[in-house]
Amino acid sequence: MSTGEQPEMTDGTDDADDRYTFDDVSVVMGTYNEEEAIGKVLADIDEVTDGKAEVVCVDGSSDRTPEIAREHGATVIEQQPQGYGVAVHAAITEPDRPIVVTTDCDDTYPMEQLPEFLALINQGYDVVSGDRLYHGADAMPAFNRFGNHAFAAVASLLMGTRVHDTTTGMRAYRREVIESIEWTENTGLSAELLIRPLMRGYDIREHPIEYRERAGETKLDPLQGGVEIARSIVKVSLEERLRELPHEPTQ
Repeated sequence: MSTGEQPEMTDGTDDADDRYTFDDVSVVMGTYNEEEAIGKVLADIDEVTDGKAEVVCVDGSSDRTPEIAREHGATVIEQQPQGYGVAVHAAITEPDRPIVVTTDCDDTYPMEQLPEFLALINQGYDVVSGDRLYHGADAMPAFNRFGNHAFAAVASLLMGTRVHDTTTGMRAYRREVIESIEWTENTGLSAELLIRPLMRGYDIREHPIEYRERAGETKLDPLQGGVEIARSIVKVSLEERLRELPHEPTQ
């Protein structure tokens, strides 16, 4: 687990056989009534990746979000709204490209930093996790910022490893990490997507990102959502601790 240093930068288009390019990347997201921001997010992805990255949206919207996404060339998987984790779980398991990048569709995450994430994967990291709190996350509501610091503190204590942002929505994964773990959480999936790989020994890098004010209204109740995320952090961390314990062979 490491954080902070800048990656050795590439533009994501290196032709060497042992390096991934944006042709190997799927950018995925759950979308729900985000017509105000989805067009800009997809345009940014297209510009940064030169149109090479695949984009997958798992959508439960009642507005024009899926229509706008298709206009921008995204693959849209329609799904009845069942919560954040259900949508993101479907999104991360749909692509067959070797690198999966998660993001949100509310324009809070910096798509211009995608080359940095790809460069870190090419340096050998299994998961690159965007750290929104490194630069202060001034655009984040103060209550949410406090909660995210608290989530990170609890997770760090339970795991025995210091982490800084457990619930970020912007991460890059090697696909084998996604496929090797059974994901169980809904509202707390963002934390689970960091905790399980870290506790199973995958090479994780937290990387500072800029966090912007969201476009549109938030869909998550901060109190109820916070309780569910905290529960998930405790549950997943304890499950992984139990998994590490030696088991008696069956007779």
